[in-house]
Amino acid sequence: MARLLARGILAGGIFAVRTFAVLALAGLALVTTAAASERAVVLEVDGVIGPPIADYVVRELRAAKPGEVGLIIVRMNTPGGLDSSMRQIISAILASPVPVATYVAPNGARAASAGTYIAYASAVAAMAPGTNIGAATPIQIGSNPLLPGDQKQQKQDEGKSAEPGDTETRKIVNDAVAYIRSLAAINGRNADWAAEAVRFAASLPASEALNLHVIDVIADDVPDLLRKIDGRTIVVAGKPQRLASAELAVTTDAPDWRTELLALVTNPNVAFILMLIGIYGLIFEFLNPGAVAPGVIGAISLLVALYALAFVPINYAGAALVLLGVALMIAEAHIGAFGALGVGGIAAFVIGALMMFPVQTPGFALSVGVVIGTAIASGLLLILLLAALLRSRQRPVVTGKEALIGAEAEIVSWQGGEGRVRVSGEIWQARSQASLAAGRRVKIVGRDGLVLQVDDIRSG
Repeated sequence: MARLLARGILAGGIFAVRTFAVLALAGLALVTTAAASERAVVLEVDGVIGPPIADYVVRELRAAKPGEVGLIIVRMNTPGGLDSSMRQIISAILASPVPVATYVAPNGARAASAGTYIAYASAVAAMAPGTNIGAATPIQIGSNPLLPGDQKQQKQDEGKSAEPGDTETRKIVNDAVAYIRSLAAINGRNADWAAEAVRFAASLPASEALNLHVIDVIADDVPDLLRKIDGRTIVVAGKPQRLASAELAVTTDAPDWRTELLALVTNPNVAFILMLIGIYGLIFEFLNPGAVAPGVIGAISLLVALYALAFVPINYAGAALVLLGVALMIAEAHIGAFGALGVGGIAAFVIGALMMFPVQTPGFALSVGVVIGTAIASGLLLILLLAALLRSRQRPVVTGKEALIGAEAEIVSWQGGEGRVRVSGEIWQARSQASLAAGRRVKIVGRDGLVLQVDDIRSG
């Protein structure tokens, strides 16, 4: 009886072990299948971070679903961008249920200004060899830019805080410091260096950034990044999560044509040229009603330019000077002030163009070549208008009072020193000191109101 009981217990144990093994293998197969079905999505951020890039990144982050996407990699090379666009991207990263890794690549790339904040907000921050990160000092449009080097030297020499003296600037810098420190706290990164990057525009190469715990890993490429972060525990949407990235398939979702088009239109150089095309097209249409094409092209170009300028930081005093310069050049063409208005217009145009887009804003400065090219084109247009005006003034007048002087007329009736004459199909009262008769051809030598002064052609 005991033997039978022992055999039953042994058989039950073997069955339980086999059942557990089968279930474990099935679970492992399910996990492996789920992992194999997930993929790593690479987003390309190459250039200035503005509304088009923010729209692209936010859309892709919101479209990513857990179970389908295991990791989103933002491959970034940026000089910075707008604060509003940066905060949109960061909000989407922090809210994403899918882990996000910011990867500064390729070799020679940078994550400056807004790129630094985005890297700090990501669950994984990585860099390729030969890249750099930092220079995150915010810049206020219309005020003096910060001078990090001078402030740092002042701190060393005087032992005082290197806070800028302007209250508004201090508010902006302190807000940025608090913001990047909060991002550093979420992912456990170096908050002190982040504050230094904001206050003093500090920047680091990849190797030093890794040593100071500014980033998590240095990787040669995306597959190398996936291998190095595999098994790492990160924070995703406020919860710890273990990465399983080594076996993820990699796909790249590049910006679509809409994003590329918006990025092109919001380029300050393109927006500035479109604005000028719009202004000159409408002016030409107003001066030559019925031409149609210049008005249509000008209206479309101006509306697109206004749309772009709504997203680009501009100096309105500079924009006003550009418009004043164009108005002065047009006035010169019509008034003819011996070049004074034209020279003043070109000067106002160049100064306004240089002021219109602040050079302190990363990626939003107007190219000097574009300013020179458009100034030369405007000057040539002014010269052509002046030449056309001079030629028109040298032509004989064919209408109005002046057109009658020197014209020939035929006497319809005449009595004494007065009569009526026909000129260009019209009958006029006429006077003359010469002896004239009906049917004779006379020449108009003057006009007194509605009475013409005529003379015998034969006597001339």
